[in-house]
Amino acid sequence: MSEQETTHFGYREVKAEQKESEVAKVFDSVAGKYDLMNDLMSFGVHRLWKRFTVDRSGVRVGHRILDIAGGTGDLAKKFSRIVGPRGQVVLADINASMLQVGRDRLLDQGYADNIEYVQANAESLPFPDNSFNCLSIAFGLRNVTDKDKALAEFARVLAPGGKALILEFSKPDNPLLTKAYDAYSFTALPALGKLITNDKDSYQYLVESIRMHPDQETLKNMMENAGFCLCEYHNLTGGIVALHTGIKA
Repeated sequence: MSEQETTHFGYREVKAEQKESEVAKVFDSVAGKYDLMNDLMSFGVHRLWKRFTVDRSGVRVGHRILDIAGGTGDLAKKFSRIVGPRGQVVLADINASMLQVGRDRLLDQGYADNIEYVQANAESLPFPDNSFNCLSIAFGLRNVTDKDKALAEFARVLAPGGKALILEFSKPDNPLLTKAYDAYSFTALPALGKLITNDKDSYQYLVESIRMHPDQETLKNMMENAGFCLCEYHNLTGGIVALHTGIKA
């Protein structure tokens, strides 16, 4: 990217090469209270969204899984139980603070044998072609600067027939729900961030980043352009969240 190219950081325009460091500051700030905030913000429903994602994954014993932007390890933990000792889960995150929280949490809970931890950028994954049976990213794609480049990387590292799972906030399909969701997001969430983490600005960014993320059909088309087939999405909680899936041909 040239120095003149810009991208969005929430509602602000920043130089493309600057976004990564700006996002890093957000997650450095919130890493320690990330799980608590997720429970409070979603009233615990994020756990049901993640369970649905795992249920749709088709992951089996012995599979190799890449969980990108895996953060504190919710999905990695679930996949670890399924793949067993003959399988492997790679928990990858670009942010060292989040990766450390996830690693400490999973080790404390006894998940040591089949989980590997890698600091990695979704746009340039440090893995060979055709390495994984399944790839997941939950609430992370909207923070990636070049989403098309990341999707191409997802396709590259998946083995033929491998499945990509993208769980992300999306666009509600009901105008009344949209209005209520906006009111809650732009008032309650930054206030909650201030109360729990003493960081209102980071949660203001997270709300704005959701609004700037591609809608369901746009993301589906982006996945198809990256080389995935049989792409589809499932709206959850009225489209507040959507799970997109695609298969590497």
